[in-house]
Amino acid sequence: MQVFVFDWTAYAENVDKFRKDGELPRLGKAHFEPQVAIDTYRNHVEAWVELEKQGFDGIAINEHHGTPFGLGNSPNLMAAALSQLTEKIKILVYANLLPIHEPLRLAEEIAMLDCMTGGRLICGVGRGAPREYKIFNVPMDESRSRFNEAYEVMHRAWTQDSFSFDGEHYQFNDVAIWPRPVQQPHPPVWVPLTGSKETIEWAAEHDATITPGIFAGPVREDTLRYFAQCQAKYGRKVDPNKVSIMVDCYVADSKDQAIDEYGEHLMYLFNTLLRYDQVWQSDVKKTKYYSSTAFEHLRDGAKGTLAEDDTVFNEWDIDTVRGAAQHMPLGTADEIVERITAECSDAGANNVLLVINRGDMPHEKYMNQIRRIGEEVLPRLQAHNVTVVPHAELQDAAE
Repeated sequence: MQVFVFDWTAYAENVDKFRKDGELPRLGKAHFEPQVAIDTYRNHVEAWVELEKQGFDGIAINEHHGTPFGLGNSPNLMAAALSQLTEKIKILVYANLLPIHEPLRLAEEIAMLDCMTGGRLICGVGRGAPREYKIFNVPMDESRSRFNEAYEVMHRAWTQDSFSFDGEHYQFNDVAIWPRPVQQPHPPVWVPLTGSKETIEWAAEHDATITPGIFAGPVREDTLRYFAQCQAKYGRKVDPNKVSIMVDCYVADSKDQAIDEYGEHLMYLFNTLLRYDQVWQSDVKKTKYYSSTAFEHLRDGAKGTLAEDDTVFNEWDIDTVRGAAQHMPLGTADEIVERITAECSDAGANNVLLVINRGDMPHEKYMNQIRRIGEEVLPRLQAHNVTVVPHAELQDAAE
């Protein structure tokens, strides 16, 4: 099994100090401390280099804008820096948000990065969160069509000697990019499946590696079943090597110690970072960001997807942490290995994305987790081999 670490590159200092009467204002120039940002980038790059030293298979970085939740405004810049400091570790940009960017420029940057990494790049693509559309003034109604057109432009740029494109949003005439990707026909494409039926269909059509559902449970199971149905149309079965899941984990000497040390960072994540300057679903539902049939493949409709605010936007206290921790890989190395391998086997995922540094975790604590997981957990996870996607098998049996 391949083991990645997913790193949001959160602003290193807790911004709760700026609250007034309990409310966090829009953060501006007066709140920004350049040295904190300098330290954030430097420390995270140091951590990613350590991941390679410890033998992790990959590092995953992503794109967000205008929020202390993540300073990965341009994950391609971070990938470029990391490409020159590492030699083996895979770099997963998860993901470039296609609808809010110019696709030919992205195609060129991905080709550059594939050359700079010597073919270690994984190209994640996504539509992005509603707040990104507000920031870039891109109509949410156009999200799906922009995503589809943008990827088509990128694919043609990578695979054709020259191409022309005449779409609703993008037009190009006789374009040939230079340089070209090292990996042929292009770097591996990964896409998160957070609920929308259309994205599942797109992933099957393009044979992309998927991350199905936010958590274990009905959404993930139904997503895999529908994905298997869609893959069958192209004569393919779901391959565990092309399925990944994301899990929070924290290794300690006991469950209680893990809760004490990691709990404060989880609470800061849910109570501050995730909620900061959000666009709520009551407004999203006024748009066509989700189609009228987006969740008809799910037994509970949109429940448990990012189309429902209570999927992630909840207030957490220490009791919430304790309750959640009973079902999470937080605790001893043995418990972490047992829980993660069980969840990967249930999902049929031969790739796992570990989240080990939520919120304002101090750099020293993050580095300690990398080393402890590298020594006590990583070898056992990498030795685990998932060969079956159970919920896809159920779909096959039903047919």
